[in-house]
Amino acid sequence: MELNEIINRISQLRTREGLSARELSLRIGKNEAYINRLEYRKNFEPSISVINDIVEACNSSLEEFFYYDMNQYKKDKHIISLLQKTKPEIKDSITKILENS
Repeated sequence: MELNEIINRISQLRTREGLSARELSLRIGKNEAYINRLEYRKNFEPSISVINDIVEACNSSLEEFFYYDMNQYKKDKHIISLLQKTKPEIKDSITKILENS
């Protein structure tokens, strides 16, 4: 994942959680302007440790953050949990339907 996508996702999580950049900065123990500088691409990259802190502060997970489509993560995860409980013959039918669509 490229830096621009990481920064965009941080902004999405922050907005979804209703946090200001200042509030998120303080929640992760950084300078009040840290998230603003990050979101405006002021020549630095967050470490995976900082990304993890941000994700946790926004009540999310790294799995969701790095999922191919963060906005579809919860829906896809729900579908997978339903499929895990489904009988094998129904899974086969669902697979055929999806492959032909």
